Amino acid sequence: MVIVKTDRTNAVAGQSGGPTAAINATLAGVIRGAVRSGRIDKIYGMHNGIEGLLNENIAELNNIELSLLENTPAAALGSCRLKLPAPEEGEETYKKIFSILEEYNIKYFFYIGGNDSMDTVRKLSVYAAAHNPDVKIIGVPKTIDNDLFGTDHSPGYGSAAKYIAATIQELCYDNAVYAQKSVLIVEIMGRDAGWLTAAAALPNLCGGAGADLLYLPELPFDDEKFIADIESRLITKPNIVAAVSEGVKYADGRYVCETAEKKSIDIFGNTWLSGTANVLRRLVSERLGCKVRAVELGTMQRCAAHIASLCDIAEAAAIGERAVEAAVSGVSGVMMVFRRVSNDPYKTEIGHEDIRRLANTIRKVPEVYISPEKNGVTRECLEYILPLIAGEPDITYKNGLPVYHGVIS
Repeated sequence: MVIVKTDRTNAVAGQSGGPTAAINATLAGVIRGAVRSGRIDKIYGMHNGIEGLLNENIAELNNIELSLLENTPAAALGSCRLKLPAPEEGEETYKKIFSILEEYNIKYFFYIGGNDSMDTVRKLSVYAAAHNPDVKIIGVPKTIDNDLFGTDHSPGYGSAAKYIAATIQELCYDNAVYAQKSVLIVEIMGRDAGWLTAAAALPNLCGGAGADLLYLPELPFDDEKFIADIESRLITKPNIVAAVSEGVKYADGRYVCETAEKKSIDIFGNTWLSGTANVLRRLVSERLGCKVRAVELGTMQRCAAHIASLCDIAEAAAIGERAVEAAVSGVSGVMMVFRRVSNDPYKTEIGHEDIRRLANTIRKVPEVYISPEKNGVTRECLEYILPLIAGEPDITYKNGLPVYHGVIS
């Protein structure tokens, strides 16, 4: 790649962690903001996040078709889960990163991601403040888990919640077609926070069919209470749907999905979670003897762009564009955030907060949002979620299928 120096400086953006249906909308917002800023010449993209930058694997993004990119699922630049060392322990790594930024005349760095990605932003911000203050480091939130601290909600959550609510409603209707007693257990993503599982009850607020029982990782899971809850519901309703977060744990700290087999651990020390619904299926079958099935919604929760939330996509693009405005005005070492002004009508403002205060803190479902019976969520919780799933993007179709942008090369 030929690098041409100009009076204007350049910017770079990257995507990290698990993708969402809205992460490319945020990237499109960053690109749009860079082009409109009048201060940025070229906007580069890191392939596979910070790992790609370290390998100088980057691409120019100035001429990307943004309207198509906005509605494309997954991470068009690719992702990574590379954990940077602390600045004081990995100085050579940071020197390399900032020498590459200098080589490409990059003064603005945007990282789109969740909790682990914001830890990367924090570390880069600390190093930049001490050694390269001209480089502005901005974190832009994304996560379907909605567990980033300091923001009312995170881009990606609204679309995932919409998919979950719609899918649960369809499963509820399907589960009710036979007269025999049956239990359907649906496993939903969420290691430490139950925001996604809470969305399984949204149809109940809207006159549809939602989950009868919800179990969130905010509360210790109890086998006996779970069986008692189901038995109680089966007295008056023959077909029960229970939604359970993949990260539910017993009081002693063990994940429900844990078995005698050793679980895989990722680079950030997180246990790979799966199989919770199947563990509980076996429990219900043994204890109650009724028909019981287990469903794991899996990866579709984060990539179902065909049923994305228009609110989510629009906000994701807007927060990306505002990140550029903040950077060119001199702001650094922050994460962009949403602040809810009102719920009815729904209105938010976009701001930013010091990344040192936000990184490595989990935003859990508050106790006030969990039902007194501890097997559901309150109306207030559902009213908080409902505006985030509103509207449908104008998706281009060809031959009956959505048209997407694809991977940026």
